[in-house]
Amino acid sequence: MYFLSVQKVSKRHEKGPVLKNVSLTLLENQKLAIAGETGSGKTTLLRIIAGLEQPDSGEVLFQNEKVIGPHNTLVPGHPHIAYLPQHFELQKSLRVEQILAYSNNLSSRQASKLFGLCRIGKLLKRKTNELSGGEKQRIALCRLLIGSPKLLLLDEPFSNLDRIVKTTLKEVLDEIRKSLSISVILVSHDPDDTLPWADEIIVLKSGKIVQKGTAYEMYEKPVNKYVAGLFGSYTVITPALCKAFKLRTSKKLRIMRPHHFAIAHKAGIKGIVKNISYFGTHVEYTVSKGKEEIVLRSEIAHGVATGSTIFCKVLHW
Repeated sequence: MYFLSVQKVSKRHEKGPVLKNVSLTLLENQKLAIAGETGSGKTTLLRIIAGLEQPDSGEVLFQNEKVIGPHNTLVPGHPHIAYLPQHFELQKSLRVEQILAYSNNLSSRQASKLFGLCRIGKLLKRKTNELSGGEKQRIALCRLLIGSPKLLLLDEPFSNLDRIVKTTLKEVLDEIRKSLSISVILVSHDPDDTLPWADEIIVLKSGKIVQKGTAYEMYEKPVNKYVAGLFGSYTVITPALCKAFKLRTSKKLRIMRPHHFAIAHKAGIKGIVKNISYFGTHVEYTVSKGKEEIVLRSEIAHGVATGSTIFCKVLHW
């Protein structure tokens, strides 16, 4: 029995279909990420799983019981599924402790533990208009966790947060998940948020699942250019590049990542450097070979400039 099962869910809005026959499963304590471009149906899917939006067809089963949509209940939402939207609000000019006191049935010891996990113990006396974006995010998260949910749905929780604040929030979420044994579904457009974190990733496009699998499969074996582009730079291996690199041709679309190539010294194929991107830990070079482009990665800067001629070779095929 799956912890969560989404079965052939479809949803249509005024402008057209948002979700088309979407099915997925989640195991207990699993970390699932949902990726996709804006408008692909990610938020609608989360809201349907949470019981906050009614599907046109299909159903959601949580612990083998159907999640009831808002058309069939006076109070939308499932008591054991918590949903944190991308844009949330905290009541203005109230102290944090006042916000958290609402519907708080935890003992003082349990509450203290939860506040510690969310790292908000020192914020309780402050008013909401005195909080930073990251602090507000942790308060909103704590408010949801007071209800002791078993499944946490997070819609772009790291958007508009700087790197330091984002790192803190990631640490908090990891501690919460491990300490409280909560399953998590996370929506994010940033591969840095999903690839290192998720047990499984699902990619949506125009309301349909186009690929599901591990982070490794998403990055190394994308099914098309859309999926490849969501998770980083890539090169499409055309017949012309196959011939230039003396590679075995294939009828299937072949996509290679920057680490599959390297700069060679008077070997491989010759190209012109069109762009150089420095990332600190590595450098990415976009190299033009006629009408084709190759993106390659190097752990060190080679001292070449845009417009320079370099040689490229394939490391992995």
